[in-house]
Amino acid sequence: MRWDDLQLFGAVARTGSLSAAGREHGLSPATVGRRMLALETEMGRPLFVRRQSGYSLTEDGRALRARVSVMEAGARPIDEWRSAEGGRSLVRISTGTGTANFLAANFARLWQPDDPFRIAFKTTEAKLDIAHREVEIGIRNARPESQSLAGRRTVTIAQAPFRARNQAQSGRADWVAITPEDATTRSARWVNARPDIVIAAWANTVRTLHELIRAGVGIGVLPCFVGDRDPLLERAGEAIAELSGEQWIVMHNDDRHRPDVRRVIDRLVALSLAHAALFAGERPFGTG
Repeated sequence: MRWDDLQLFGAVARTGSLSAAGREHGLSPATVGRRMLALETEMGRPLFVRRQSGYSLTEDGRALRARVSVMEAGARPIDEWRSAEGGRSLVRISTGTGTANFLAANFARLWQPDDPFRIAFKTTEAKLDIAHREVEIGIRNARPESQSLAGRRTVTIAQAPFRARNQAQSGRADWVAITPEDATTRSARWVNARPDIVIAAWANTVRTLHELIRAGVGIGVLPCFVGDRDPLLERAGEAIAELSGEQWIVMHNDDRHRPDVRRVIDRLVALSLAHAALFAGERPFGTG
């Protein structure tokens, strides 16, 4: 069994997409699909449930992923050592698209050219496995439950409905939403549970949802720190109290003592607290 096939399997399992896994490994979706079929044949059991919305794992697939994660964790220090630039370490941060956009806009608060480390963003709505060292830091919406993980609570995150600014108002207000099978957040499930709204369009990622709102397709729920920072959007209602939640910075118990990881965590905390009003929905765009 080839290690690169197992790595490719891990990418498909993590992203749920042949295209995304192919981009990571420089392969076409068709090639990735053929290699996953060959892997299933070699294993003698199905590893994926194939749907139009993407690939999900069977029970055997989840069992294999757990084992591949252990192998990847063991190999990662070698990869990092081999690819280290001038001896600088790598601190990987896992976060959703909205938070990644905010961090990118404030990158100078997280990293300086003379720092003895580099930062790599792993932007995904799925939760990468910190316990098995897929990343060093994860920005989450809940306290970590595993005993191998530690967490720091930072700010309150508010959510509100947004629409395109200056959009002509009609008698009917359509909405845009995350598809039910991809609704992994409370806000996405909240919209899907509402019987009193009409969905004009669906998206399977938060980024696409944001673009649909900007295009004037309909109203959608976004974190206030995402919607209020976008000059093309305006609020379509008050912040939704039941969707208010906490932001947590999560790390492995061992990694949090690394000087580079510790420094990035401290800077993430300072950056979040400096913008606490924005995260809490208390500073809409244009109010200073």
